[in-house]
Formats: sequence, C-alpha cells, structure tokens
Amino acid sequence: MGKKRNNEKQKVILPPDLPPEVTEEEIEVSDEDLEFVKENQDYAVSVTRLDTKSITKHVTRVANVEEDALEVLYEKRLRKKPLPKPEEENKTQVDRVDALPVKTLEGELYYRTSKTSDAPEDGGNEEAMEEDRVDNGVLKLTKAERRAKLKKTKKVAKKQEDVTKAEEVKPTPQAAVLAEVVEDLTAEKTFESKKQKLAELGIALLADPNSNIKSLKDMLQIVKDNDQAIVKLGLLSLLAVFKDIIPGYRIRLPTEKELEVKVSKDVKKMRYYEYTLLTTYKGYLQKLMSLEKSTAFQHIVIRCICTLLDAVPHFNFRETLLGIVVQNISSPDDVVRKLCSGAIKSLFINEGKHGGEATVEAVRLIADHVKFHDCQLHPDSIQPFMHLTFDEDLRRAEKQDEHNKVKNKKQWKKKNREEKKNREESSHSQGNDGRQSTRTKFTEEVAADYRAASLAPDVMKQREMQSDTLRAVFETYFRILRHTMQSLKARPEANITASTTSPSGSHPLLAPCLNGLGKFSHLIDLDFMGDLMNYLKRLASGDDKSSEKQSQCLTVSERLQCCIVAFKVMRKNLDALNVDLQDFFVQLYNIVLEYRPGRDHGGLLAEALKIMLCDDRQHDMQKAAAFIKRLATFSLCFGSAESMAALVTVRHLLLKNVKCRNLLENDAGGGSVSGSIAKYQPYASDPTLSGALASVLWELNLLWKHYHPTISTMAASISSMNNAQNQVYISTVAPQQAFKDLSLEQESFNPQFNVRKVNKKKRGRESSEPTLDTCSAIDENEVKEKLSTRFFLLRDIKENERLRAELERTTLSLQLYEEYKRQKRKTKKSKNV
Repeated sequence: MGKKRNNEKQKVILPPDLPPEVTEEEIEVSDEDLEFVKENQDYAVSVTRLDTKSITKHVTRVANVEEDALEVLYEKRLRKKPLPKPEEENKTQVDRVDALPVKTLEGELYYRTSKTSDAPEDGGNEEAMEEDRVDNGVLKLTKAERRAKLKKTKKVAKKQEDVTKAEEVKPTPQAAVLAEVVEDLTAEKTFESKKQKLAELGIALLADPNSNIKSLKDMLQIVKDNDQAIVKLGLLSLLAVFKDIIPGYRIRLPTEKELEVKVSKDVKKMRYYEYTLLTTYKGYLQKLMSLEKSTAFQHIVIRCICTLLDAVPHFNFRETLLGIVVQNISSPDDVVRKLCSGAIKSLFINEGKHGGEATVEAVRLIADHVKFHDCQLHPDSIQPFMHLTFDEDLRRAEKQDEHNKVKNKKQWKKKNREEKKNREESSHSQGNDGRQSTRTKFTEEVAADYRAASLAPDVMKQREMQSDTLRAVFETYFRILRHTMQSLKARPEANITASTTSPSGSHPLLAPCLNGLGKFSHLIDLDFMGDLMNYLKRLASGDDKSSEKQSQCLTVSERLQCCIVAFKVMRKNLDALNVDLQDFFVQLYNIVLEYRPGRDHGGLLAEALKIMLCDDRQHDMQKAAAFIKRLATFSLCFGSAESMAALVTVRHLLLKNVKCRNLLENDAGGGSVSGSIAKYQPYASDPTLSGALASVLWELNLLWKHYHPTISTMAASISSMNNAQNQVYISTVAPQQAFKDLSLEQESFNPQFNVRKVNKKKRGRESSEPTLDTCSAIDENEVKEKLSTRFFLLRDIKENERLRAELERTTLSLQLYEEYKRQKRKTKKSKNV
C-alpha cells in the first residue's frame, strides 16, 4: 500500500492547455459591460473572491518540474508500449471487414497485408516525439513556435500536392485523338467481324441447311445487337436465307402422342429441322414486329415482310404478315404504301402459290380495314382489287348445277323413295346394316384420300372461296357508295370546301370504287343491280332540292365516272335491266360546260364520250344535235387534245344521224330542219329542249383556222360533209385514242406561223402590214422604250383615277360633316326657343 501511494505521489497530472495570451492593451471593455457589472454587483462578488495566486501556481507548476524527471516520465511511457514484431515491421494488416480471408492448402485462413512506408530517420523520430509531447500538454508552446509549426505543416502539404500533381499526367489533345481513333478502329473491327460471321453463317445455311440449321439461332442472336447497321444486315441476311430454305408446305408440329411414338433417326432429324426452322422464323417475325414502329427500321421491316408474303404465302404465320401489310396499306409514307400495295397485288395475281386462300384472307382484312376507318383511307388501299381474277366457268357450273337440281327434282324424289324401301328391306337383318355402314365409311375414306393425293383442284372449295371474295369486294364497294351518299346529305357545305381544296375531296375511295364496279359489274347479282343504278344516278345528278349542292360536292371526274359505270353495267346486263338512261345524258350534257383541263381528267371525258355517244347507239335527233352543237362550242375553248376528242365525237354523230348534217348549212335562220323548237337555247340543261337543230355550226369555220394542223384538217373534213343519203364515211378513230395521241404529240409540238406575202403594189399604195424584212429591221431597244413609256402612261392614268376617287370621297365626307353640323345647330336653336 505504501508503494502504491508513493507511486501516486510521484505521478504528475498534466494541466490543460492555456488559452492564448492576450495583452491588457488589446482587451477593450465596452460601456455596456460596465453598466451590466454595475447593475449586477451581487453576482460579480463571487468573481472578486477567486484566489488568483493558487490558480497561477497550479497552472505554472509544470515549468518547475526538473528536466530529468520529465525524461524519466517519457521513458516509462515508452516502456509500457509493446514492441512491434520483426515480421510485422514492414507490414500492416488490412482490416478484416474490408477484405476476405484466403485459405491455404493446409486449411489455414489468413488476411492479405500491405507494406507500410519506410521508417523515418532519427530526426523524424525526434520530431514526432516532440509533437507527442506538445499534444499531451507536457510542453507549452509560444506564439512564435505555433506559427512556425503551422508554416511547416503548410509547406509539407504543398510538397505532397506537387508530388501528386506531377504523378497525375494530364491527357493531351493528341492522346484524346488517339483514343478516339482507337475506339473507331475497334468499332470497325467488331463490325467487320460480325458482318463476316453473318456471311459465313448464311453461306453455310444455303449450302447445307439440314446440317447447319442451328446457325439460324446464331444469326437471330446477331440481329439483337445494339448497332443499327448490324441489325439491318442481319434482317436482310435472314430474309434471303428464309426465302431459300422454307419448304413448299405448311409445317405442323407433332402432338404429344406422336412424340411418344418411337420413330427412326431420319424422322427425328426432320422433326428437329422443322421445329428449329419454325421457332426461328417466329422469333424473326417477332423482331420485325418490334421494329415496325421505329423510323430508322420501318422501310427495312416493311420490305422484309412484303418480300416474305410474296415469296412464301403458303407458309406458317401468313395471317400475321397479312395483318401488318393491310395496316400499312394506307400509310402516309409513299414508300411503305407502295410496298404494301405491291405485295397485295402480287398475292392476287399469283394465286397458284397459295391456292386462293390468302386472297380471301387479304380481301376480308381490307374490307374490315375500310369499315374500321369509315372509308377515309388512301385510294391505294382498295386499288389492288382491280387485279383480282374470277373464273366465270365456276359460276356457270354453279348455275348449271342449280338448274339441274330444279330440273331433276322429281328424279331425286324417286331415288329417295327407292333408297328408303331398300333400307326398310335391309333393316330386317342386323348384319346387313353393319356391312352397309362399313361400306359407306370405306367409300368416304377412299374419296378423301383420293382428293388429298390428286393434284386436281377442288372445284367446290374454289367456288366457295370465289364467292366469299366477291361478297367481301362488293360489300366494300357498296359501303363506300353508301358512305358517300350519307356524307353528302349530312354536311354538303363542308364537302364543297373539301372538294375544292383537295383533288380527291372528302371521298378518297370513290374513284377506285367506281373503277372496280365498272370492271366487275357483270358479276353483280341482279337483286342489287337496281340499287346500284339508283346510287349512281343520285351521285351523278342528285335529287331535286339538293342537286346543285351534290353536283358541287363531287368533282367532274367523279361524276363522269358515275356515268361511265352506269353505261358499263347496262351494256353487260342488257337483257336483265330495263332502266332509263336519260338522266345520265342530261348530266353529261351539263358536265361538258363544267370541265376544266388543268383540274379534271381528260381521259375520263373522252371515255364517257366514247361509251355514251359513239358505241353503237342510235340517239334521238334533237339530243344528237344538242351534243354536236355543245361539243363544237367546247372545242373552241380548251386544249388541242380535248378539242380533238370532241371533234371525233361530232364527226361520229354526224355520220350516224344524216338529218343532223343540216347544221352544216349556212342559212340565216339556221338549218332547214328546226324541229319543234324554233330557237336555239344554249343554256338549256336538257339536250332535248335546247333546239340545236335551229342553229348552225359556225364554230367549224373558226376551227378551220386552228393553230394545230390536225384539228384544222378535222374541222375541214367535217365541214365538207354533205347531207346526201348515199355518202358512206368510215369512222376509225375513237375519242379516247384521239385524246391520247394529241396529248402525247402536244409535248413535242411547236406551232408554226405563216408569214403572209403582201403585195406592195396594191392600188398605188404600199401595204401597211409589216413583212418579214420590216419585222427583222425593227430595233428591240426602241420597242422596249416605247413599251415602257406606254406602261408608265397607263400607270399614271390609273394612279390619277385612284387619286380622283379618293378626292371625291373626302369631299363627300366633308359635305356630310357640314350638313351634320347644320342639323345639330338647328336642333339646339329649337330647344332654346
């Protein structure tokens, strides 16, 4: 106990660090502090009672300790610290939380360690010991020592920063360029390697698809790359491979029961081949569908889908391909729309590849597409219907079968009665019934096997598919007609503006619909023929009240198409229909005046003239004369192609109607045969009420001087016709052919003007008409000056007229204002009185 107490006495308790020394001059006492002390003197008493001497003695007693005793104290502290092991002098163990242990072959675990920095020299040890002493509060540093210490630490920190900056080499611009070049080279190398791999896999597949069928999966994996160029190359490579290796039949995967049956190696190999091909093809289509909406891959994807549909329409997933193509058939992108329309056209033309099943599916999808979008699609969406082909022999066979069924109805009844009797007789013995049932089953199986093995097409199936196709096509056409009529009745004013702004108007599908009806009109059922003619009549002419609005809603080309379709239907079903076509003639008579060359289609007008007026029809004399007169007037106003088509029609009508040749006479009061109407009515809407026989074809005299030689010769030939009965004229040129020839010739036609030869000696005076020599002698500058003065003079006259009008308006307004003031003064005087 005594030893312990002695040790405790010998221990020195280190005091805390003193606060920084502040001189009395630096201490400033504010007036507020003095006031606060005066007000609280009771609290300040405790401060005055403090023993400052004992406090200073306690704090400064460390300085009185002898230096030997202080050294002994530090030596004792160093002895108590454990000495480092020789193995760990140059190593420091890493924290076990931050690192995982390593297990040796003997099964021991140890942690990896990192080497420590080199041990400092003796001077460094001494400096560290001094720092420890200062930190422990044994020595008291002055202000100068503290400042020196701070400067020293700052210098050391700056040196370390310089070393680290020197170690960290800043990248130069050359290094950055080199890095970019290296990246580009690596990207090119990877691109070339993937491209070469695609080529190798594709060549191997095309060379031997049975043994290299696994390469399809590798190619499909390359298509999932992030590089767009690689994806496009992969899609096109797989397209070429699939076009070549897809078989000519539809793959059916085996069922579970079939897989349980033991089969040969060849069958297993074939099953694996078909399974891999079908799964890869499915993944390829899924990839195409996922990339369809992206703008970067849209053209490539649509091209691949359309090519597959054209090349292998019989293979699996045809419905998926058809759905994508029909959805994009009215796309705003021209490339996509043309690709899809071309794929559907090739599908309709090449029915031998799929047996007609794909045609039925495509027509149904297009019909549903038109119905879903309410007939507001691009005309190319139903334009492929024009490439459909129907076998009329199947329809004839169907009609004959129905006729034979009706004709031989009695024979069928007799046969049924005999069969019933035979069954009743054979029902007595059960053995006979079993034999008969087995016979029927056997015959049915044999017939089914024969149909499957025979290469001849199934007539019943083809007839059913053809009827389904026709039903869907005409359903679409009649829906478009009904939608057009409803839209005309619902909003005629909106349709007027739409038809004037856009060439197709608000009925974009009407033109291809009318073309299709004109082509397939002989296949329409007679029950719907009357409704079709009523629709066409209303679209071409309109009702009583809304005729003007409807005629303005539809364009001239569309109304001409309605007339053409009506006459085609009548021609192909002449025996079955009894419809008056007078309304269509009236509409054509009015359409001729509304025609504009730049806006409307001249070929449709020529076709209408050919079908309605030239094709083997005997017309009324008044109607024929009205069309002759109007077409002659029409040929004066428009281009050479339209004029030629009109003159060919006039010549044809004059050849057929001999009495109409009286229009060629030059009587003062008109032709010799005026008819019931004595005066010509040029603005009459009905051709039979125009009284054209009372007029003369004076237009031919002007057309004889036409700038185009073909039209002038045609006008001369028409005017030279006589009204003799025995004259025979052969009309070999149709209006359509004349329009086409002159429209093509007009592109390279240059009109030539003949210079008149003027006789200078004419009654002793020189002619005032300029000749070719005088025209060449005129100075161009002089002409320009005269024209410019004339132009400025006219401009000054117009400016003077404008100023005079403004002056008159201002004087009038001033007069009105003065009159207003006078009236106001009078009213004030009357009030004052």
